[in-house]
Amino acid sequence: MKLSCCIWALEEGRGPLRYWRRFQKRRVSETQCLNQLAELGFHSFDVCPTMQRSPEAQLAREQRGLSVSCLSICHDAPSKTSFHSDDPSVWEPLVAHANDAVIHASRLGAHCAYVVPSTPTENLSSYAHRYSELAELGQQNGVKVGIEHFPGTAFPTVQSTLDFIKSVDHPNLYLLFDIGHAQMSNEDPAEAIHLAGERLAYVHLDDNNGKDDLHLALTDGVQTKQSLRSFFSALGDIGYNGTVSLEIHPTLPDPLDAIRRSKHIVEDLIEIR
Repeated sequence: MKLSCCIWALEEGRGPLRYWRRFQKRRVSETQCLNQLAELGFHSFDVCPTMQRSPEAQLAREQRGLSVSCLSICHDAPSKTSFHSDDPSVWEPLVAHANDAVIHASRLGAHCAYVVPSTPTENLSSYAHRYSELAELGQQNGVKVGIEHFPGTAFPTVQSTLDFIKSVDHPNLYLLFDIGHAQMSNEDPAEAIHLAGERLAYVHLDDNNGKDDLHLALTDGVQTKQSLRSFFSALGDIGYNGTVSLEIHPTLPDPLDAIRRSKHIVEDLIEIR
């Protein structure tokens, strides 16, 4: 398997300035974040749609020999928009944003891009065609399109997400599995992986207290090395040979250290290519 890391974990930086950046909604430069990931030994990273747009950021990636693995479509999306609406003023801006994000992912060489669902809704089938259209655009551009299960949203569990994917019935619509979200919904991560099977496109690694979406370093919450070992064994059972990506929260006391420790744990448990 390959190991990646969501670069937005580092966008607030370290030290006292990070609180000022949070208040001002300012981000650390991509160049600085990429340098930190490269120094930790990463060869790939995940981006938001606004990242890797500038020549400086692209040059930093090339100089460090890094590749883009995955793109989070709904990051930086227009406010008050949703796929889960029949109001064109609500869904059209998000569709435009998502289409541009998939094209951007393709240009960067990312093999996956994913959607985070919005609030719960009763009639999923009424707008399933929007997911199908996005999956079709991804297929035309060599990008797998995933849906991330997320407690409290339209797709709160792995099972409900897989059921929806099956109902849409598009060959390029997949599951993005987040181990922390499975912990929150009381789904066994290894069992969930077996349920996903060939519909699994990508994996997020993080930890929490079993209730809140904290995105802690691995084993800083309810996880153990043994539970992770069982999880990686399940990935092997279904023949998954793709990427697992660390998604650490930028507001942790020391996100860089959380990434470093998590990377070491993964490397102790599986062989990283």
